[in-house]
Amino acid sequence: MERMSSVDAAWLRMETPTNLMMITAVLWFDAPLDTARLRQVVRERLVERFPRFRQRVAEPRGEWASLHWQDDPAFDLEAHVGHLVLGAPGDHAALEALVSQWMSTPLERSRPLWQLHVLEGFGQGSALLVRIHHALADGISLARVLLSLMDEGAEDHFLPEAEPSPGGAVPGWMKLLRGARAVVMGSRAALKRGAELISEPIQVGDLVRAGARGVSAVGRLTVMTSEPPTVLRGELGTQKRAVWSKPIPLDEVKALSEATGSTVNDVLLTALTGALRRYLVSRGGPVEDLRALVPVNLRPMDEPLPRELGNRFGLVFLELPVRREEPLRRLQELKRRMDVLKRSPEAVVTFGALNVLGMAPSAVERRAMDVVTRRATLVMTNVPGPRHPVFLAGTQLAGLMFWVPQAGQLGLGVSIFSYAGQVTVGVSVDAALVPDPHRMVEAFHDELRALAREDVPPAVR
Repeated sequence: MERMSSVDAAWLRMETPTNLMMITAVLWFDAPLDTARLRQVVRERLVERFPRFRQRVAEPRGEWASLHWQDDPAFDLEAHVGHLVLGAPGDHAALEALVSQWMSTPLERSRPLWQLHVLEGFGQGSALLVRIHHALADGISLARVLLSLMDEGAEDHFLPEAEPSPGGAVPGWMKLLRGARAVVMGSRAALKRGAELISEPIQVGDLVRAGARGVSAVGRLTVMTSEPPTVLRGELGTQKRAVWSKPIPLDEVKALSEATGSTVNDVLLTALTGALRRYLVSRGGPVEDLRALVPVNLRPMDEPLPRELGNRFGLVFLELPVRREEPLRRLQELKRRMDVLKRSPEAVVTFGALNVLGMAPSAVERRAMDVVTRRATLVMTNVPGPRHPVFLAGTQLAGLMFWVPQAGQLGLGVSIFSYAGQVTVGVSVDAALVPDPHRMVEAFHDELRALAREDVPPAVR
């Protein structure tokens, strides 16, 4: 057995029936997926390369006992790559409903903590639902893992299944070649995707700056007040809703960022802030500034992913200027707050705190997370993907959306993903708190249009 790191243990113990610690993703395709070829890719580039995908959690023997990973002696790939048929009419709404259902369903703890479902009946193509527990890795690492399954072309790096020998076995040389190719090509793909994650302008970036003093961040976290009561906070249930937007041309967002002297990320966060304001007003208020927990990658992006994966990120609290009514002034204020946060070591401080919590009893950890999550209203994640179309098992990827879990008492998560020149916004909510998440997505589109209509003063340009 292998001892689980304290940070990974923290995310495993953080799970409750009302907030499952799963990272959920849905990928859709305009043509049907080749299921047999997909299983081959998953076996070679996921299961054989990363041990966590064939290991389960060993049951602890006490409140203070360490958690361990252990190889699953009964590991069966077929149990992790399932098959479902999307109900009629097989449209976007049906896909959202199915994703929501599985987002509310816990992973089986007696097996390795991941699951893929090939979904047939989505239009003329298909979709792939991915669920991976946060204890295996953080969101940015899992994005790199998923992208390492992709190829640049339909036939790139594809090695067909070997013709069976008279005895029915695959020749040894073929197994060896497959294994070597999986490691080499998987590493190369991960590095290539990692490079795109660095250069993509939508990237939030590493918010840690040399010379910043951690004591100021600790002080800020200590005196931070709880969030104001709004319709976005309250008693959580076990049912989640997942929705996502129509694709937004990235060039349009870039044009707004250039015209306002801000980043792409500033523009997107401003639209999110305005969408929250519109939603609060529509539900009868009150309208207050709200804090978002933003995960920040602390792992060097120009290095290959370690075989053990794991969590290597911190969290920062970004106060969103929801009370600012004018879109341009809201953008200016958000940019100012982001610039201050970029000079803060807050992400490193929270990473250290998670390390400590992972060594504490589950009850202590949950109480601590409740305190932390009372200081925020939502989780906001921004992950950039490939700039050009990629292929999975020979089928071109049309789009992808993902959601990270909300911990403690948080019931709202917003995810932004860019791929092939387009941006998609996803919202995951507690169904009891936010019964109409589509209104939030529509409000995001409305806010981008409002920013585009603003007259930008020459000084801002």
